[in-house]
Amino acid sequence: MSLELEARHALRSFTLDVALSVAPGECLALAGPSGAGKSTVLRIVAGLLRPDAGRVRCGDDLWLDRERGVALPPEQRACGYVFQHYALFPHLSAARNVAYGLRGGSRAQRRTTAIAALERFGIGQLADARPRALSGGERQRVALARAVVRRPRALLLDEPLTALDATTRGQATRALGELLREHEVPAILVTHDFVEAATLGTTVAIVDRGRIVQRGAPAEVAARPATPFVADLTGAVVLTGVASSADHGLAKVALDGGGTVLSTDPVPASGGAATGPVPVAVTTHPWEITLHPVGERPGDLVDVGGSARNALAATVTAITPIGNRVRVGLDTGQPLAAEVTGPAIERLGLQVGDRVTAAWKASATRVLDRGGSSTA
Repeated sequence: MSLELEARHALRSFTLDVALSVAPGECLALAGPSGAGKSTVLRIVAGLLRPDAGRVRCGDDLWLDRERGVALPPEQRACGYVFQHYALFPHLSAARNVAYGLRGGSRAQRRTTAIAALERFGIGQLADARPRALSGGERQRVALARAVVRRPRALLLDEPLTALDATTRGQATRALGELLREHEVPAILVTHDFVEAATLGTTVAIVDRGRIVQRGAPAEVAARPATPFVADLTGAVVLTGVASSADHGLAKVALDGGGTVLSTDPVPASGGAATGPVPVAVTTHPWEITLHPVGERPGDLVDVGGSARNALAATVTAITPIGNRVRVGLDTGQPLAAEVTGPAIERLGLQVGDRVTAAWKASATRVLDRGGSSTA
């Protein structure tokens, strides 16, 4: 029972124009900045918004077809919907919020089913509490339990984990992931956080101004961003410059602000052929970057596998612990960030203001047509 959508709808500053298909058991994570049109997609699927043109089908059932005048109301679409702001009934307990809409069985049976759903999200003990007595994270878990308790035909999740702290977010993520795998329904998740999208989504689609600019497995999207916009959203480092061909099939990029980096990607073609320096963005991931004292030539700029290495002089601008890693903010003429271990920081004795050399492999450097697609 797959979920299929085609929709075109004029919004305030752009036109939403998307087509997507979600297989049973697949969770498609729509990732992008606020205002990109992600939540509008959910509202169209749920029947809360009729697009200017389009069609929605779930399995054999046609939920919407503007050309044929078909538009089932939301209550006939059997969608489990987690709203960004919960939408709980303030006068009902957590258990009654979850049980609302359950059909069949006695009141006691419906309560038992609701409490079991709450326990799945670690808040069974709050069954009789009303929303005003719950924290933001607890209210959000009630909303998650309510969305899945009726075993919906499709699951729609609008920023479902935003209000959760680190501990409850991990618990809710595990529970939600188990439920998505267990019920084998198509699910669409909306988030501005690529890590959340990659954690819960079996597939990620990046949305920019109403259009899907890249779709694929989370690891694939992170490793091979199609545009500088995608690279930035996934947390990659993005530097700008102009590219030209170098020896051994490498691309050489003269960076805006100074410095040069090499990539194993080819130079983007302009009009079908590379004609002189081409404006590009180059990307790598913070964890690919190593830091060295000034004056040290990292492996003579060649790693043990024979791949050329890049080396940029940089000034440390920030040192921020993140879990068991440390993110080091750098200024190379353009902002750069490296993620290294705590022992590496201690070995270098790093402090804000220090000068270092940032190094990474040419093979870990992507070259993107500025505003366009990857050359690889």
